[in-house]
Amino acid sequence: MATEAPLFVIVAGEQSGDALGAGLMRALRQHYPAARFEGVTGPLMRAEGCTSLADIEQLSLFGVSEVVGEIPRLLRLRRQLFNHVRSRDVAAFIGIDAPAFNTALEMRLRRCGVTTVHYVCPTAWAWRQGRTRSIRKAVDLLLAIFPFEEAFFRRFDIPVTFVGHPLANELPLHPDSAAARTALALPANDALVGLLPGSRGAEVRRLGPLFIETARWLQRRRPGLRFVAPMANARMRALFEAQLRDAGDDLNIMLIDGRSREVMRAVDVLLLASGTATLEALLAKTPMVVAYMLSQTNYAIARGLDLIKIEHVSMPNLLAGRALVPEFLQTEARAEMIGPWVFRLLQSATARQQQTDAFDSIHEQLALDADRRAARAVADLVAARR
Repeated sequence: MATEAPLFVIVAGEQSGDALGAGLMRALRQHYPAARFEGVTGPLMRAEGCTSLADIEQLSLFGVSEVVGEIPRLLRLRRQLFNHVRSRDVAAFIGIDAPAFNTALEMRLRRCGVTTVHYVCPTAWAWRQGRTRSIRKAVDLLLAIFPFEEAFFRRFDIPVTFVGHPLANELPLHPDSAAARTALALPANDALVGLLPGSRGAEVRRLGPLFIETARWLQRRRPGLRFVAPMANARMRALFEAQLRDAGDDLNIMLIDGRSREVMRAVDVLLLASGTATLEALLAKTPMVVAYMLSQTNYAIARGLDLIKIEHVSMPNLLAGRALVPEFLQTEARAEMIGPWVFRLLQSATARQQQTDAFDSIHEQLALDADRRAARAVADLVAARR
């Protein structure tokens, strides 16, 4: 490896990994101005000068049936990447998220003497803790974006560094709700509830009708209440529109294409699916109620095999270490249970502030300049291996 121009191979999964990869590349250049980058890339990484070995879309798969059908191609891609990295003088291989793809690749490369880093911890703290054994064999360093992950993985003798979450630096500590309403052409003074039933078809199919029913429950008790639903893409919009037609046309629900972060800042309360959106909502400082429903089969398997190891599922509650925001899962996810909590948040400034005060504290804990800290940790590891 030429120390003045080290080569880093970065394999990112999904669009969020592309953003993390681009930020890490920029920060690594502060340590190595002539650094070279190759890998599985999205548009942001390519814009930063990463030579693309494959497009990130090849790893963006959802659902068991979709993944199963792509296994031969994914195995072929992983083999090609292994052979490519082995043939190069690499300072470090950095896998970003996509643990099902990256962990096995990291393990094989590490056995061959390649320095390996994994950015974004696999959720072994939530389910399938047995994965920690393979993670320990796969990585020289794990970069954690949430503080509780550092303590968890250290219990299993896995080298881990908490670097913070890039979104916490990207999003302002004190969002401007009025500006968001203006940008979206929403009324300045009306009470607004945001509905985010998910970004994937299975989520919207299960949660869409529930959220519509909850909106009707709320509107009966507060007739002037308005709802805003940002749609992740055209397919999710068509699905949700069909659900609205089935439910009747008496609800005041405005659909918006994309712009979910602006909607989060603009509304008074959010009802949303558990997932990444709950972290974004926390950083937007918007009070929320969370719901989620797995398929009955998947839920029965997970519970029956004791695969789920956490008391809470939404990121605000995991970060707070307590029931900060209401969660309604599976059989508890019913309009008559969710509606009163949304109504309470709409009516009570004290209830809203109890959430948002905690959101402020968590935001500050996460805003550590993750790009810079991650790059520093990688550079220290590379220096130690020389």
